[in-house]
Amino acid sequence: MRYRIRHTTEYKYSARVANCYNLAYMVPRSSLRQTCDKNSISISPQPAFSNRQEDYFGNISHHFEIQQPHKNLVITAESEVDVNPQHSSLNMDFGITCAEAKQILAKSKSLDVLLAREYMLDSSMVRASDELREYAAPSFTDDRPFVSAVADLTKRIFTEFTYSPEATTIATPLSEVLQTRKGVCQDFAHLQVGCLRSLGFPAKYVSGYIETLPAPGTEKLVGTDATHAWISVYSPTEGWFEFDPTNDQICGEQHIITAWGRDYFDVTPLRGVIFGGGDNPILNVSVDVARI
Repeated sequence: MRYRIRHTTEYKYSARVANCYNLAYMVPRSSLRQTCDKNSISISPQPAFSNRQEDYFGNISHHFEIQQPHKNLVITAESEVDVNPQHSSLNMDFGITCAEAKQILAKSKSLDVLLAREYMLDSSMVRASDELREYAAPSFTDDRPFVSAVADLTKRIFTEFTYSPEATTIATPLSEVLQTRKGVCQDFAHLQVGCLRSLGFPAKYVSGYIETLPAPGTEKLVGTDATHAWISVYSPTEGWFEFDPTNDQICGEQHIITAWGRDYFDVTPLRGVIFGGGDNPILNVSVDVARI
């Protein structure tokens, strides 16, 4: 499937911003299952400095500085991406078991395993804990196929947690999410990553877009698509698999990757430092994912 994506972020400030320094992850990366062959970013006001580079994780990042006073900031990213489904013939009842995966992760010296083990470590927003391990453990019996176990954990998070935008903020700890059983896609992705790392399995946080389809007989509204978050987990000898705990899915053509890292902090769509701006800036985000 080929998509055209338009992602606009606008800040309106109550007072003038003297200058600002920003980092954006708004261009889809290329991976084994997708290719981004057209992309551009426009910024208003015009930046005094702008630099595009590849970060440590292979994501495309944009640094820019605006050094003129302004009360309105608009960043628009436009991209065209070809996306394929992952492992379309995957049968989760076969493959390496949970016990075998742990053994290989502990002993193998292959480059793929060594690189994957980086994603077993704690990060700033996701830390392994006994409570996360205890929650996840029933899905991961030793003789169960590992990918099947991850799918079961995905279903449990989808079933046992409630999607509630008012329940959490960016700073809500995983312990609170686990206790209240409420959150948004970012929280559920962090939760599943934390569960997997607590059990000793490598897992990435993936940021991107998901295409939303209108109800039958209705037109799709402009700006109704959204940024989204899911996870990617490493199975030794089998590779990386993407799961969406918010929707209980193995990620397919409608999941478009922007960036991946250890957690949300590594791949925040836009963050930065401003000087001035007053209190309570107004943020508007519009995302359109259109099939070509």
